[in-house]
Amino acid sequence: MFLQQLSLSHYRNYDSYHLETERYVNLLVGPNAQGKTNLLEAIFVMALTKSHRTSQEKELIQWNQEAAQLHAVVDKKYGPCKLDLLLTHKGKKAKVNGLEQRKLSGFIGSLNVVMFAPEDLDLVKGAPGVRRRFLDMEIGQVYPGYLYDLSQYQRALQQRNNLLKQPGATAAGIAAMLDVWDEQLAQFGTKIMQKRQSFIKKLQTWAEHIHSGITNGAEQLRLAYKPSFEFDENGEQSVLFNQFMIKLSQMREQEIRRGQTLAGPHRDDVLFAINGKDVQTYGSQGQQRTTALSVKLAEIELIHQEIGEYPLLLLDDVLSELDQSRQTQLIATFQNKVQTFITTTGLEGVRHQQLDEATVFHVFGGTIEKVTTL
Repeated sequence: MFLQQLSLSHYRNYDSYHLETERYVNLLVGPNAQGKTNLLEAIFVMALTKSHRTSQEKELIQWNQEAAQLHAVVDKKYGPCKLDLLLTHKGKKAKVNGLEQRKLSGFIGSLNVVMFAPEDLDLVKGAPGVRRRFLDMEIGQVYPGYLYDLSQYQRALQQRNNLLKQPGATAAGIAAMLDVWDEQLAQFGTKIMQKRQSFIKKLQTWAEHIHSGITNGAEQLRLAYKPSFEFDENGEQSVLFNQFMIKLSQMREQEIRRGQTLAGPHRDDVLFAINGKDVQTYGSQGQQRTTALSVKLAEIELIHQEIGEYPLLLLDDVLSELDQSRQTQLIATFQNKVQTFITTTGLEGVRHQQLDEATVFHVFGGTIEKVTTL
């Protein structure tokens, strides 16, 4: 997978910009707050129709403008694919090869990306919500149907929570309505849980191998899916559905008292262990960073395994956060096979001898100039 062209109109601080790429490695160099991250974000938005930085999509539209337009040409194994995304204050319109998509799930997956930014180092030591968002983003672009199940689950969850928060609510008084939302919650929640369980198992295989390589075999990394309640992970969906419904029934009185749903995928987590010890609690900062790096590199291989193509890799000011050994491992992973976009404030933080095929772009004030090659 190779991004040949990217055009932006009224996106963030870009009035109008057209990017053409020829090489696998592209360095975006310039001071902070000039638009480097905005360009990476635009590529991310073309993949997932949403930003990795904000849930307020109006922020993506340039000030005093009604809409932002993004256009990309992606070279894929079966030929070029043209993508168009229109962002307005009222919603989005997406086209694939000129055909408007009735659902965004028909657009998502046309371009696959893996983003690695300094905040991703919090993937290990951050709050569970960070890891749930990671799962949703990565599973969603490989299996777009997952995003539909997730949106339906979140809709049912919101309605159920609203019901639980009603003043004077009692189990008897709202039982009938709770039963309706329980079924929807369990129907879509079981699909989400099964997909997350499967994804973590596959990711574990790659992450364990990569982590062992980075640490010269000294450390064994294990990933584990931690759902909010125990379930038979080898059981059929109908079995899991029944287990989910039983759990909701058991929690009903407590949920009414607290006014919120206490069981389900919205309370899932992912655990990381090195040599049997919890990395989040007992790991050193170096181990936590190596774990985050291993998981991100594993994403690249997993996506390649699932779709038969490598995703784009977006590195937002992350090389300066890694020591030389981790930089070397990261660069070796993408070199000559994964199209990569790297932001940096200066070339002195980049190992030139390993990136001598890179194209350099200088970014300043919402303008980008192709300068030279290293």
